[in-house]
Amino acid sequence: MGGQVLRLQDVAVRRDGAALLRGIDWTVNEDERWVVIGPNGAGKTTLLQVAATLLYPTEGVVEVLGERLGQADVFDLRPRIGLASAALAERIPPEEKVIDLVLTASYAIMGRWTEEYDSNDVTRAVELIDMMGAAHLIRRRFGTLSEGERKRVQIARALMPDPEILLLDEPAAGLDLGGREDLVRRLSVLAGDYRSPTLVLVTHHVEEVPAGFTHGLLLRHGSVVAQGPLEHVMTSDNLSQTFGVPLSLERGAQGRWYARAH
Repeated sequence: MGGQVLRLQDVAVRRDGAALLRGIDWTVNEDERWVVIGPNGAGKTTLLQVAATLLYPTEGVVEVLGERLGQADVFDLRPRIGLASAALAERIPPEEKVIDLVLTASYAIMGRWTEEYDSNDVTRAVELIDMMGAAHLIRRRFGTLSEGERKRVQIARALMPDPEILLLDEPAAGLDLGGREDLVRRLSVLAGDYRSPTLVLVTHHVEEVPAGFTHGLLLRHGSVVAQGPLEHVMTSDNLSQTFGVPLSLERGAQGRWYARAH
């Protein structure tokens, strides 16, 4: 087992009198691939924002990549953390070309001006775009891409600085069935590659959990229902408790999960 990448101890986040997270104890090690599952409003995105050092907890201790939040320089930490989220996508200039969008991630900026880039950076950017199945989009402008294409390009951008942890906030949201399956398959390949960073993926659909993910955290009303290795956490009882409805959970031959109501 590798070293700790993320450690939350008794973490709470309150905003306007509402508890978005409460009593969260969670440790993520470097060789693990985590999925965070819960209904809308469970606190999944809030948890990811804390992990990304974008949100400070109201209570508790957060350590990211060995640095304690509140004591560390987050501007040194953030380039070591890859993040792909809808909120980030909204900040991308629509006229930005795909190749430039991925390249600029090395310098933690958005929007290319007159910078000259190292040929190694260009090669890496092209390889990552190709790995995410977006090589044909390399000269396209971000504003012209479909939702699925945008998601793939965002993940390539998040991987560009060679982060130690990659946080994916509902990467398959808004995709049609074909787009979702293509993305899940690519994330499964990423999960199986020992060179990949530690992965944390947030979703509210068990069907979106890629094969190769190792651990799960189930959230409801800002609290942990269950956490640990996926084969222990992913049960019909735990899922029913998480979503507040009776659910049956099955695992397919390819290691994918499927849920349906009783």
